[in-house]
Amino acid sequence: MELTDKNFEEEVLKSELPVFVDFWGSWCPPCKMTEPIVSELEKEYDGKVKIGKLNIDKYPSVASRYAISGVPTFITIKNGKEVAREIGAKSKKQLRELIESALGS
Repeated sequence: MELTDKNFEEEVLKSELPVFVDFWGSWCPPCKMTEPIVSELEKEYDGKVKIGKLNIDKYPSVASRYAISGVPTFITIKNGKEVAREIGAKSKKQLRELIESALGS
């Protein structure tokens, strides 16, 4: 799901499900590397976790609110609160662990 400054509150902060957010930039090679992994995880966790992508260049206000200093940054949000964060390219296993941390808490 594409996240924007207009839908972020509704789709993420007010979501009943945990939300895994991929903050990315179009100029970022590691972001391009993790894109297919994030798409696979979106299918894998369908109905359990929402997975969204936010382009920091298009929506800098949201990126600023979360103090995004490097991309990709992956944040898991549950009940409107950040519960886990990882910065940099990660393996599918590492991203799955980040998602699972929200499901277990």
